Amino acid sequence: MDFTKPARTWQEQLELLQARGLIIPDADRAGHYLAHINYYRLTGYWLPFEEDHASHRFRSGASFDDVLNLYIFDREFRLLLLDAIERVEVSLRAQWAYHMAHKHGPHSYLDASLATDQKLHARHLGKLQDEISRSDEIFIQHYCRTYSNPVSPPVRSVSEIMSLGMLSRWITHMVPSDRALLARVYGLDQNVLKGFVRHLAYVRNLCAHHCRVWNRGLTVTMSLPRTKPAALVSSFNPGQQRRIYNTLVMLAALMDVVCPDSQWKKRLGDLLVQHHIDAHAMGFPEGWRNLPVWR
Repeated sequence: MDFTKPARTWQEQLELLQARGLIIPDADRAGHYLAHINYYRLTGYWLPFEEDHASHRFRSGASFDDVLNLYIFDREFRLLLLDAIERVEVSLRAQWAYHMAHKHGPHSYLDASLATDQKLHARHLGKLQDEISRSDEIFIQHYCRTYSNPVSPPVRSVSEIMSLGMLSRWITHMVPSDRALLARVYGLDQNVLKGFVRHLAYVRNLCAHHCRVWNRGLTVTMSLPRTKPAALVSSFNPGQQRRIYNTLVMLAALMDVVCPDSQWKKRLGDLLVQHHIDAHAMGFPEGWRNLPVWR
């Protein structure tokens, strides 16, 4: 089937929404947001207000302001996620570099025998060395000007120029005994940490590219802890593996380790209240505020 739909002006888009039953209290204001957000970006936020998706008819009383409130919540929610992800990422870099350097030496990341897959190690090392050659960080340039053997800087330096995606690949291919030392810092099983770091890189990319996160079905999931720590295990919602709630539980637990004085959990709760969000669409269970990790 060929696509034959004509492009609509902002005004025509507003008229279409009104014809489908969406209340638009201020047409100029709504037109401004359509012009600067995009009709199709907003579609994901007005789906919950549709009475019938096939005809795109809205429920009685549904308003453009309701849609906009949900959009603004999701934007602020992504920023809150990025705040926690940044802190956890920086901690993981520091801990990975520290444990590798102190157990295996400052250039241990060059040693393929310390990886579970030597071919993948060569590929990851090649990409890391590309990053080193492009880096304009002072500490990288200083090393390269000052030392010639080994040519590559020590692990404590290269960890600082890794993306979270790159770091997740290095952690994923650590031998389990080394990853267990890293996981112990956060009270996690090493396999749980491996899956979570990969999942976290995926969620971080969603946030960084301004994708809808609020009720998204997540593609890259993670294994939930089964036995430890007990307070963390009982706070998950196993029936909602593809919603963001379980990610939030892990972030909350790691924030307690990385930044115990943070008000991050309170800010999350306040954000949900401020925007009158039904958290079930995000995978939150009934009575979630009483679960150990949130207390």
